[in-house]
Amino acid sequence: MRAMVLREPGPADASPLRLEEVPVPAPGPGEALIRVEVCGVCRTDLHVVEGELPHRRPRLIPGHEVVGRVERLAPGVHSVSLGERVGVAWLHRACGECPYCRRGQENLCDAPSFTGWTVDGGYAEFVVAPADFIYSLPDGLDSRAAALFLCAGIIGYRALRLCEVAPGESLGLYGFGGSAHLVLQIARHWGCRTYVVSRGVRHQELARRLGATWVGGAGERPPEKLRSAIVFAPAGEVVPEALSALDKGGTVAVAGIYLTPIPELDYQRHLFNERTLRSVTANTREDGRDLLRLAAEIPLRAETQEYPLEQANEALQALKVGRVQEAAVLRVSPASE
Repeated sequence: MRAMVLREPGPADASPLRLEEVPVPAPGPGEALIRVEVCGVCRTDLHVVEGELPHRRPRLIPGHEVVGRVERLAPGVHSVSLGERVGVAWLHRACGECPYCRRGQENLCDAPSFTGWTVDGGYAEFVVAPADFIYSLPDGLDSRAAALFLCAGIIGYRALRLCEVAPGESLGLYGFGGSAHLVLQIARHWGCRTYVVSRGVRHQELARRLGATWVGGAGERPPEKLRSAIVFAPAGEVVPEALSALDKGGTVAVAGIYLTPIPELDYQRHLFNERTLRSVTANTREDGRDLLRLAAEIPLRAETQEYPLEQANEALQALKVGRVQEAAVLRVSPASE
C-alpha cells in the first residue's frame, strides 16, 4: 500500500514525510482492517512530525482522523461489519484495567496507545484499529466532515465540558482553527456569547462568518468578562491572557496536547477569586459518541481544504504557517458508495 512515512522528525517545511510502498497491515485479535478514504491533518500530527511529541517508533505513519470502510475483520469480531463506514480517532486503545479506566477515565489510562503516534495511523491506504474503539458513521455524514469531528470535534467538545460553560454564558476561544470553528457552532447552538481571539486575519474572517459575537487580534481583550475560555493555540503566553479575561469563578481549559512554556502567573491577577486552569487530555469513547450525536442534531458544518495523500507535507506546512483557514484533509482513495 501507499503510505506517507516518518522516519526522522523534522520541520514541516523540510518535508520529513516520504511516500513509500509498505505492507498492508493484518488485523490482530479484536481488530479490523480499514481501507482509508480520507484522513484529517491535525495540529497534533504537526507536533508528532516535528518531534515536539517524542518519536516513539523507528518508522511511523501519522494521522488520527481516519474515515474509511471495513475491509477485513479478525475472527470473532462482531461489533462492526464488513463494508461499514467507520471512523478511527486519536485514542487507539486503553488497557481497561488501570484505576482510571475502571472509573470511566480511559483518556487518562496508564497504558494507552495512540493512532498515528504510538501505532501507525491513517496517512496510508489501510489502517488497523481495535473494533471496540471504532466509531460507526451514519451514511448521510460527509466523510471529510466526519474526519474533522473525530479529533477536532471530540477534543473541542471535551474542552467545552471541562471549561464548564453553560448555555447563554460567555465563552472565549483563543486560537481559531479546525477545533475552534466547530466549538463556536456548538456554543452558538447553546446560546452562548462567543469571543474569538486569533492572530490570523483569515481565521478572524471565518469566526465572523460563523457568527462570533466579537473577534479580536492577538493580545486584545474581549469586551466583557468571560465565564469560560478555551485555549487552542499551542502558545503558553496565551494562557495568562485568557485567565486575566475571566470573571470570578471562571475556568480556562487548555485543549492542546502540546504547549510552549507558560510565563509566570500572578496569583492575584490570574487565579484569585476561584479562577481555574485545567488541561484537556485525549478523549473517551463516550466523548466521541456524544459529539457525533450532537453533530447530527445541530447539524455541525465542517469547512475543509482537501489535499491528495502525497501532499501531506504541503498540508502540514500550510497548517503550520496559517494558510489553512479551516482544516486540512488528505484524500487517500475515492469516495465509496
